[in-house]
Amino acid sequence: MKTVQISLNSIDKVKSFVNEITKYDYDFDLVSGRYVIDAKSIMGIFSLDLSKPIDLNIHADGALDEILAVLAPYIIK
Repeated sequence: MKTVQISLNSIDKVKSFVNEITKYDYDFDLVSGRYVIDAKSIMGIFSLDLSKPIDLNIHADGALDEILAVLAPYIIK
């Protein structure tokens, strides 16, 4: 598992983020405080406080480099 911080501070970002990660068969969790949400759920994402960075847990072994490259626009360095 790999954890990165991401920013989803607009509706368009949320939609494109979900479209990107639904292409993969791996599990993705968003963690904000005590809440853990399935990152493939648009409704779940909108229940979080999107004004702050969110931790993304990526449960993938094989395609991790490819996934990180696709998610680069959302990752906070």
